[in-house]
Amino acid sequence: MASPKTVRIPRQRGRGRQPYIVVVPEHRHSLTGRAASALALFAWDHRRALAPTGLALLAFALTAILHTLAWWAALVLAPAALAPLVWLAIVQRAHPADGSALAWRITLAAVSALAGGWVALAVAAGPLAGPLEIWWLLLLLGTQTAWFIVRRTH
Repeated sequence: MASPKTVRIPRQRGRGRQPYIVVVPEHRHSLTGRAASALALFAWDHRRALAPTGLALLAFALTAILHTLAWWAALVLAPAALAPLVWLAIVQRAHPADGSALAWRITLAAVSALAGGWVALAVAAGPLAGPLEIWWLLLLLGTQTAWFIVRRTH
């Protein structure tokens, strides 16, 4: 480790005034600090491309907090997990679609229902209970991959 640097400021005008001495320690970041800084800078520079990952991490943390504070909230969230399927039925009836539009609607409703089901179960049992962590990871990987594909093609 390098020694601190001493900066001497010349004498000030007037009688009997001593010069100021400022000691500035040299600060070097550890390898862990440098890696964390690089990772944070990368995440900030690519924040739009990594939006699903950020939302998944936020959902993970919020479900852990909600599980700790109010596990009974899962009783409210469980019926809400079916909302995407109800949305699909209503939209398909009002504006019938076929082909790729129908495939996108079904995929969006299915992934949203799976995510809502995960949230309800994670609030009830905790996000790390049983296979919920694998479910969360598979949803994260699937949505992040789809997000990359959709951003590149549109």
